[in-house]
Amino acid sequence: TFKRSNDPAFAEKVEDIVGLYMHPPAHALVLSIDEKSQIQALDRTQPGLPIKPGKAGTMTHDYKRHGTTTLFAAFNILNGAVIGRCMQKHTHQEFIRFLNAVDRQVPTGKIVHAILDNYATHKHPKVRAWLKRHRHWVFHFTPTSGSWLNAVENFFSALTRRRIRRGVFTSIVDLQAAINRYLKEHNDDPKPFVWTKPPNEIIAKLDRLTVPSV
Repeated sequence: TFKRSNDPAFAEKVEDIVGLYMHPPAHALVLSIDEKSQIQALDRTQPGLPIKPGKAGTMTHDYKRHGTTTLFAAFNILNGAVIGRCMQKHTHQEFIRFLNAVDRQVPTGKIVHAILDNYATHKHPKVRAWLKRHRHWVFHFTPTSGSWLNAVENFFSALTRRRIRRGVFTSIVDLQAAINRYLKEHNDDPKPFVWTKPPNEIIAKLDRLTVPSV
C-alpha cells in the first residue's frame, strides 16, 4: 500500500533531501532524525518454545503489558552510526534534550543538516527558538505523507524485526536495555547509507500514479 503526498512543495522537498543523501555537503554532517514512540514492553503469558529441527518456534498470542518507551535516534548517513536515547515521553522537551545530546557530539565548526518529518514536536515554538540559538543546525522537513524519505526509518524497521517483535520484556528497563544493546551492536559495525534513486526518477514514477479527474 502507499499514500501519495499532496504536499504542494513535494518535488522541491524531494530534491532537497535526496540531494543531501546523494551529494552531502563537504565538511558537514547529514543526520536523519526521528522518534519511535510507544514501544511496548510485552511479556508473554507463557514461555515460548525455541526452534528445533522439524518444529517452528512458538509464542503465545496473548501478553502482559509493562509500559512503553520512546526511542529518539539520529542516523548519520555518512558513516551509518546512530545516536539513540530512550525517554519516557516524546514531547518537545524530550526532543530538545535529545538535540542537545546530539549537538554535544558534533565536532566544532561542522554544519548539521537534520532531516525530520512534519511531526508537531519538531516544529514547536521552543524547538524553533533552539534552532535560532544553534545557527550551525539546518532543518529539512520531508513532504507530507513522505516519511519514507527519512533514512532513519530503515534503522527503526531493522530494530523492530531483529530485537523487538519477538522479544519478551518484563519491564521498561528490560526493554530499554535490549534497545541499547542493539544500538551498540549496530554502532560496532555501521554501514554508510546509500541512496541510488535520483529525484527526477522518483517524481516521474509518482506522476504516473496520478489518477485523472473524471
